[in-house]
Amino acid sequence: MASTFKTIEGTFDVLPGAAVAVHRVEAWQEVERGIRAVMHRFAFEEIRTPILEPTALIARGIGQLTDIVSKEMFSFERGRTSYVLRPEMTAPVVRAYLQHHLSQRPGAARLCYLGPCFRAERPQRGRYRQFHQFGAEILGVTDSRADAEIILVMMAIYEELGVTGTDLRINTLGDEHSRPRYRQALQAYLEQFKGDLSPISQERLARNPLRILDTKVANERELLQGAPKLPDYVDKHSRAHYEALKGWLDDANVRYTEDPFLVRGLDYYTRTAFELEHAKIGAQSALAGGGRYDLLASAIGSRHPVPAVGFAAGLERLFLALDAAGVTLPGRQPVDVWVVAMGPDAERQAFSLVQACRRAGLRTGSDWSGRSLKAQMRLANRAAASYVVILGERELSSGQVQIRQMRTGMQTAAPMNTIVTYLQSQQNASAIT
Repeated sequence: MASTFKTIEGTFDVLPGAAVAVHRVEAWQEVERGIRAVMHRFAFEEIRTPILEPTALIARGIGQLTDIVSKEMFSFERGRTSYVLRPEMTAPVVRAYLQHHLSQRPGAARLCYLGPCFRAERPQRGRYRQFHQFGAEILGVTDSRADAEIILVMMAIYEELGVTGTDLRINTLGDEHSRPRYRQALQAYLEQFKGDLSPISQERLARNPLRILDTKVANERELLQGAPKLPDYVDKHSRAHYEALKGWLDDANVRYTEDPFLVRGLDYYTRTAFELEHAKIGAQSALAGGGRYDLLASAIGSRHPVPAVGFAAGLERLFLALDAAGVTLPGRQPVDVWVVAMGPDAERQAFSLVQACRRAGLRTGSDWSGRSLKAQMRLANRAAASYVVILGERELSSGQVQIRQMRTGMQTAAPMNTIVTYLQSQQNASAIT
């Protein structure tokens, strides 16, 4: 027996009516509607960038020593050019901002996005090789109110969708001089305990010691209690920015925890860093995160720095949080009308009737396989149709079609030329009640 192709490990299909919400297309559509509704209220505009980007853009933007660039990118060469399937969206958004001179538009650029990204990491619960990221960026503003707005829109999305009990952690990373000084101090401290570190942390100690701050290993967490604290290395301007941000969050009644070990894993962050967590989704509790990245535009070739702040979040992890919160997401959507036809002449008339119903805004289905009346009614039931229109040779000769309301089982006759108007009036009446 010939084998059939299946999805690649770390990917999955999203199907109509699937049992699990993260695999069900109707659930995705509802979540995406919620995200876009909040972005619209906050006056963000959607941007869509290519899935394929130059490898150098990601490497220069994120940082050569990050795990994403060194281990987790899907990259390949074609001719003399190296390409990558985007592992995140911020660097492509900034690339588009620079390429299309969006700074020339009045005011700050308030951009949002939603789309697939790719990382060649080991698949696990909530983390996939193809995953979907949504987020927002404000470019062209240095004021800490932009940082607060980004945090507020991020939190509003989860509130809109029914995810409660989240925890916001914040920190300041300082300017481009603060982070390297802290990196050296942390590295010097951890060198004393190199033999006590896990193989992964020993590797990070040489390349990117800040990543060790994210460790979940118990003895490493204990060692970090005596490590230098980042806020002790922060410049006065970044500290003032951070204090102002906390004031804006206080004014908006946002609860937060200050975490001196929160650094984020990407090289382009400066000043503000934040993460939103949800304890009920497991050990990998982060839902979303972001911060300020005033140096990213220069890193990818801009002659002038562009102040910017943003957040990014994974849709698949959002589904975990929705499940933990007990949020019910839509299943397969019912149809308004199902047209049943018996006989060649009736089928021809039914085909035209189906199109007329659709032009009138009715979600309409039918079957063109020549099944029996009983079989077609079963299909109407499976489609959860509100009404079934039955059209056979007898109805053609009389000019009267049979309409069955599926919820009550009541069946009435109506003239063929009034059927669409009748069904529209029934749909409108149902919407009102």
